Amino acid sequence: MVKYNHMVSVFMLVYNQEQLIEQTIESILNQKTNFPFNLVIGEDCSIDRTKEILEKYKKKLSSQIKIITSSQNVGLINNFIRTVNQCDGKYIAICDGDDFWTDENKLQMQVDFLESNPDYSIVFTRKRDLLPDGKISIYQAVSPVVSSFSDLVKRNYIPSVTALFRNKVQGQLPLKWLNKYPYGDWVLYLYTVNNGSKIKFMDTITATYRKNIGVSAKIRQSASQVVLDNLNILKDLYNDSIFKNNRPLIKKSILEHEVDYMKRLNDERKFLKAFIMFFCLLANINPIKLTRQYLFSIKKQLL
Repeated sequence: MVKYNHMVSVFMLVYNQEQLIEQTIESILNQKTNFPFNLVIGEDCSIDRTKEILEKYKKKLSSQIKIITSSQNVGLINNFIRTVNQCDGKYIAICDGDDFWTDENKLQMQVDFLESNPDYSIVFTRKRDLLPDGKISIYQAVSPVVSSFSDLVKRNYIPSVTALFRNKVQGQLPLKWLNKYPYGDWVLYLYTVNNGSKIKFMDTITATYRKNIGVSAKIRQSASQVVLDNLNILKDLYNDSIFKNNRPLIKKSILEHEVDYMKRLNDERKFLKAFIMFFCLLANINPIKLTRQYLFSIKKQLL
């Protein structure tokens, strides 16, 4: 039996967020719960006052806040991995340093659900998007109320700032290939429900996501590159023995991502790369259906 030090570890990545970090931390500390939770912060050598602000909170709440840092910048994904490995709660929640929670009962509501439903491993909600100009849009989740690995392997529909999930990592995320990619939340969710457990969507708003700012916005890639990264993630999942029972589902998603990649290349007018992808796919996909998709994606760009 694994012994957890807290019911929940709130997982937070921060870098150069001195103007936002206090609002984020306060939104977490304001949670009303009947259980202990801690805040595990991956601080990636900020060059502003972020670390100073974190140390102020650490001084006041030494037993509740853990800061993971180093003498030099390690990058987003390595910061992600080292921070999640330090989470010692039975459950893990995510709230990055530029986002914040808006429902003070978020953790209690989600923990109550997972405690009462052992066949579920992840619960998430809707969110608000806060745009750089101050406008707010309501994120319309396109996801089933109950889902599983077979749904999630197709695409990541879980807003990380709203998620709570069982701690299957327990000090050591075993996916050694993860540091090749610019993000890790989708893989972490897939790892969590790899055993056949379910995902619950709660139709309520619990958090605000600051859109188009922060580290993730600065490294944002083209649409085709995002699909290619996801495609390569799926290939590593397929080759990892941890996911061997789900290989048929992963293989199906790989083919779907390859078709999507072909279409995205055409969208970006990278016609030669798209044609090569089309030619490679002919052996694995119905040629009539594939040709229609290929020609339609070209036609959109030539009209």
